[in-house]
Amino acid sequence: MSDTPDFPDGDIAALLAAQIETRFGLALAELTLAVNAAPRAHTSATYAVHAYGLLTEAQSALETAEDALVAELQTAAGDVLDDPVMDLAHQVYEAVELRDARAAALRALLETPANQARASTRPVTRLTTTLPTAVPTQPARIMGSAR
Repeated sequence: MSDTPDFPDGDIAALLAAQIETRFGLALAELTLAVNAAPRAHTSATYAVHAYGLLTEAQSALETAEDALVAELQTAAGDVLDDPVMDLAHQVYEAVELRDARAAALRALLETPANQARASTRPVTRLTTTLPTAVPTQPARIMGSAR
């Protein structure tokens, strides 16, 4: 059902949680508390915890959509699926896509070296110190020209 490569069948969130714990050397609950207490102390950890939260929300939405589809399929009569059932199937498909995208984003965060992630967190401020010059509305008159 999922096109995300390198994830075996199973709980993607649990696999990535284990990778987060391995990378940062803390249980996920402890890391979440540390990030909430000092979000700027370790930006890689902050991003990972945030991305994991988004992943678990997407996983929960997927499970809800799957449960609704299964319930509707159990009550469906006949061989032809009607529009409400097809709408639920599309919701499941979209939920899978969102979950997989969130999982891929988190996996990319975890594969980024810590020093590289920290270097890219501070945006460069662009300041202009010159004001634009006004363009004259009428052509300039040249005085003293030959007649």
